[in-house]
Amino acid sequence: MYTQGLDQTEPLGEDDLSRLSERFESKVAAEQKVEPTDWMPDAYRTLLTRQIAQHAHSEIVGMLPEGNWLSRAPSLRRKGILLAKVQDEAGHGLYLYSAAETLGVTRDELVEQLLAGTAKYSSIFNYPTLQWADVGAIGWLVDGAAIMNQVPLCRCSYGPYARAMVRICREESFHQRQGFEVMTVLAQGSPAQRAMAQDALDRWWWPSLMMFGPPDAESTHNDRSMRWKVKRFTNDELRQKFVDMTVPQAHYLGLTIPDPDLSYDGEYWRFGEPDWAEFKRVLTGDGPCNRERLAARNKAHDDGAWVREAAVAHADKKRARAVAS
Repeated sequence: MYTQGLDQTEPLGEDDLSRLSERFESKVAAEQKVEPTDWMPDAYRTLLTRQIAQHAHSEIVGMLPEGNWLSRAPSLRRKGILLAKVQDEAGHGLYLYSAAETLGVTRDELVEQLLAGTAKYSSIFNYPTLQWADVGAIGWLVDGAAIMNQVPLCRCSYGPYARAMVRICREESFHQRQGFEVMTVLAQGSPAQRAMAQDALDRWWWPSLMMFGPPDAESTHNDRSMRWKVKRFTNDELRQKFVDMTVPQAHYLGLTIPDPDLSYDGEYWRFGEPDWAEFKRVLTGDGPCNRERLAARNKAHDDGAWVREAAVAHADKKRARAVAS
């Protein structure tokens, strides 16, 4: 194991590692932020790189399901709102790639992993948007689940990630409200519109619950993430919070949660078990739109090659002029 930010290139001895590890654990326990120049265990760096990269990829791929409706939004107002939201998601991906780069990985490496299909992103973005109500359901449910996941990350122990999440969560709150407003209009509209809203809820409810990850008993990173304060709540705790928040909202809309096991015990809404076999299948590349999503990202990357080349050429010329002057 090597240190970073300490001007040392030789491997550390056991005594040094023990001292640095103790200092790191004490810092995390004291709720102090770990910064890129601080020493950190390799496992902490790896854990964060994996999580931030997966988060960044999810934001970028997450542009595609709703981007599918930009040309078909029912009004100019809806189109403007949706366009702003899709642009926000692109910005979130860039913030997160920048945060990941502070851990020693390059953006090119991360993008190559995504394009090659070797990197994971949220399974929910591999489901199709079949109708306009899906845009509302994504904003209400998917972004609602994202907020539940991401607000605690504003207190993540790693400084660059925590700071990036502050702005992201503010924008995600707008996205969730926009989605709920779309669903409200449809639920209060004609019978056909109401049926459209219910159909979207039926299809997006279970994938939204899967967004929180596998059950705690099957999560391979949960204990370490909690100990190092990367996460503040377990997958199952966040899933329960989401259900407790969302069920009353569905009742307000007059829509039915597609779960025959749903019941209220006086404190929590108890719910059925998601189809974890489907979750694993989609996550490993066999979802309804996995291939379509990767093909779209690869096409966008190829089509944008000239922009990247032009930007590099401009930077080179600017640097050359600066040296000449």
